[in-house]
Amino acid sequence: MHTDNDKISSISIEDLSFLQLSDSFFPTGLYTTSNGLELLFYNKNRKLSYDEISGFIRAYIVQQIGPTDCCVIGNTYNSIQKKDLASLVDLDNMYYFMRLVDETRSASTRSGIQFLRCVSTFVNEDENLAFYSKSIKDGLSKGVFPVSYALGCNSMNLTKDRSGLMLLYGFVVSVVGAALRLGILQHFEGQMMINELKPVMLSTVLKNIEQPADSMWQFIPQLDIIQMHHEQMDSKMFIT
Repeated sequence: MHTDNDKISSISIEDLSFLQLSDSFFPTGLYTTSNGLELLFYNKNRKLSYDEISGFIRAYIVQQIGPTDCCVIGNTYNSIQKKDLASLVDLDNMYYFMRLVDETRSASTRSGIQFLRCVSTFVNEDENLAFYSKSIKDGLSKGVFPVSYALGCNSMNLTKDRSGLMLLYGFVVSVVGAALRLGILQHFEGQMMINELKPVMLSTVLKNIEQPADSMWQFIPQLDIIQMHHEQMDSKMFIT
């Protein structure tokens, strides 16, 4: 016969940390981004379809977030394991300069630094967080989101696979949330879309999380152009 204590013992603090960091309540600022969806919304002379929004998110995941952000997360964990913290600075700068649009670079550093600050308020004496925070303060690192995110997840004993899944999930929720606020999707449709994109999120993490840093890539020129035009909008609801 199983007691309540037996049930509780099968749940770990890490499970709660996973929920905490993947919750949209966690203050990363991702809710302020649409990743160019806002521009498409205003430029289209008709309502964006469900399939167009899903394809938009899918392209970002497969062609950019996976081969860059997930790759950075995996290599950040590897640097921590090898105690090669100096390589975090290289990863940070490599990722920063791969982002071609100034708006997206700035958004990544703002979200990364905000995430780092928040985690540092309740995770004490973590040498990896301290090193990266100091490198940002000294101007050696920019504070890009995937490095900050991986360091925060690692400090809470989460695996790199989970870290990658959480980052992709957060990205999908931020774009779906933008579509809801723009009035393109309804709430039930948003949840359907998130559910349909789960296999893409999972396969993308598994494909990219163990890739070496020198294999990092992105190829999404049409969406880069969309971001550039969004950057020049006179009035907008979202940062990107």
